[in-house]
Amino acid sequence: MIADHPDRNLLRAKDLIDARYADPLDTAALAARACCSEAHFIRTFKRAFGETPHQYLLTRRLERAAALLRGTDYNVAEVCFNVGLASVGSFTSSFRRVYGMTPTAYRAAFPPAARMAHVPTCVVMAHAKRRRNGEDTAADAT
Repeated sequence: MIADHPDRNLLRAKDLIDARYADPLDTAALAARACCSEAHFIRTFKRAFGETPHQYLLTRRLERAAALLRGTDYNVAEVCFNVGLASVGSFTSSFRRVYGMTPTAYRAAFPPAARMAHVPTCVVMAHAKRRRNGEDTAADAT
């Protein structure tokens, strides 16, 4: 059951997770931000937001990882470490559980930013002209 109005201290802890998801946050620090004991913090956070603080933090990290996989050229390990996770294996398992595919498969479904870069028309036309004239055959062999 989700409470209608979480108290201000819980919202501060939730805001801390949202703002600093990539930092090494632990339950003790979050409970201190919420001005309560760890056990009470975990119970009230779950009651207020429907998931434990750890689950909420992992969800934020995986959402950010998915955005990085879609919009950047970082490899999977870089994405893992950029969102604050320490193990690529755990990251892959968690990502697969949430998104139904591995980070690599997700990347294949959403090509990296370099493949989506817009090339000016004049560059495309110049390249096409060189190919028509047979000047660019060495580049095609690679």
